[in-house]
Amino acid sequence: MESEEMSVAEARSRFADVLNEAAVRGRITYITNRGRRYAAVVPVQVAETAEHMRDEH
Repeated sequence: MESEEMSVAEARSRFADVLNEAAVRGRITYITNRGRRYAAVVPVQVAETAEHMRDEH
């Protein structure tokens, strides 16, 4: 699965593209703040799998 990192400012200006890349290509985009990972935009399947795993514990 592809991934990339981008700053909050870049993610804000490219938000539609970031969402499309997650939905269509399955790309994970890590959003960074001052060089540190702050959040991530992930495909729905990834989020649902994480939720399912969390709920099993």
